[in-house]
Amino acid sequence: MTIRQRNGTSTSDDVEASTAPETSAAEQPESVPRGSVLEVFLVAGRLGLTSFGGPIAHLAYFRDEYVVKRRWLDEKSYADLVALCQFLPGAASSKLGMSIGILRAGPVGGLFAWLGFTLPSAIALTIAALTLGSVGVDTVDLLHGLKVVAVAVVAQAVWGMARNLAPDRPRATIAALSTAAVLLLPVQIGQITVIVLAGLVGWRLLRSQGADAGPGLRVPIPRWFGIACWVALIGLLIGLPLARTAFGSQTLALFDSAYRSGALVFGGGHVVLPLLQAEMVPTGWVGQDQFLAGYGLAQAVPGPLFTFGAYLGAAMGPAPHGVIGATIALVAIFLPSMLLTYGALPWWGVLRTRPAAQAALRGINAGVVGILLAALYNPVWTSAILRPIDFVIAMCAFLLLTVWRCPPWIVVLLAGVAGMVVA
Repeated sequence: MTIRQRNGTSTSDDVEASTAPETSAAEQPESVPRGSVLEVFLVAGRLGLTSFGGPIAHLAYFRDEYVVKRRWLDEKSYADLVALCQFLPGAASSKLGMSIGILRAGPVGGLFAWLGFTLPSAIALTIAALTLGSVGVDTVDLLHGLKVVAVAVVAQAVWGMARNLAPDRPRATIAALSTAAVLLLPVQIGQITVIVLAGLVGWRLLRSQGADAGPGLRVPIPRWFGIACWVALIGLLIGLPLARTAFGSQTLALFDSAYRSGALVFGGGHVVLPLLQAEMVPTGWVGQDQFLAGYGLAQAVPGPLFTFGAYLGAAMGPAPHGVIGATIALVAIFLPSMLLTYGALPWWGVLRTRPAAQAALRGINAGVVGILLAALYNPVWTSAILRPIDFVIAMCAFLLLTVWRCPPWIVVLLAGVAGMVVA
């Protein structure tokens, strides 16, 4: 199969090839990746340096970079990936970045997308753990400005996605009900329940709409590799605690604690906090003040919140610690997200083209819009807009993003400086 590309968009041959019946299509890599590993790494690295505001804001930064600016994938495909990554446990924004890297540059592209997005904050937090010791959580005035700019970034993403994914009465209603459910039932399982129910509603009620799966996407991962990832994911969940008990190794204990924390998180990076606290503080590996200081620093740097694991690994009292401890904890806490991404994508690429699956995805995507709208209110708005000046900064940032089309990293810098000036 030949894939041709003009100006960053697929030709009609791509769509025809993607929809042609192939009995063995899911059993082998189905496309030639359209980009290079280096390209993916550099773009993800820039996002890793500039994506402040937490996992919900990351979705907005990713959409602006990958969908609006570079057009590596269309809005519908992006929304489908967001729904998949929100549904699975682990680091949602990191799974999304890896998925886009895989689609762009193959399986190795997913690994380098993760490296680019993760390394900047991981390095910063490791250095902080080694040099700063205990730092007060409220000592970084820049943090408030970054929270304020997150309001504008998320608002821009919600507005853009709502126009594309909830443009009619049924889907707008699903989005509104999803927002209400998430806000009124703020439990960890709430978002997953909303996604499932939205999918069921879409499956039953939205089949009459025209097919809107977007351009056909071929996932360059064979099914056998996806199955191997699922086996590894479950095997490590079962085997690591047994090996930890049998060998009594501190390295195994750290890897096991970080791996289970990363595997059992639903709802984003902030939810990993109590899991890590229960693993690290009672054991005496880090003190409570040290733990809270690191969490404050993790919110002040760009990139995924899961890089907090690197801080904890570096700050541990017993060995392994330092750079080795940071590396072990960092790999372990992200490994479940990697295995889930590589395990789920081979089926996602096929299922999203089926009429029933398309109908369910219409409902799920509308539900995702509602979830993002709920997140815009809580925690993004409620934690950032505390004074009239905060609203003014957020409004100016939104204007710069939507009307003046300023690059997000410039808006982030300006809002961060503004936050320090008015603090």
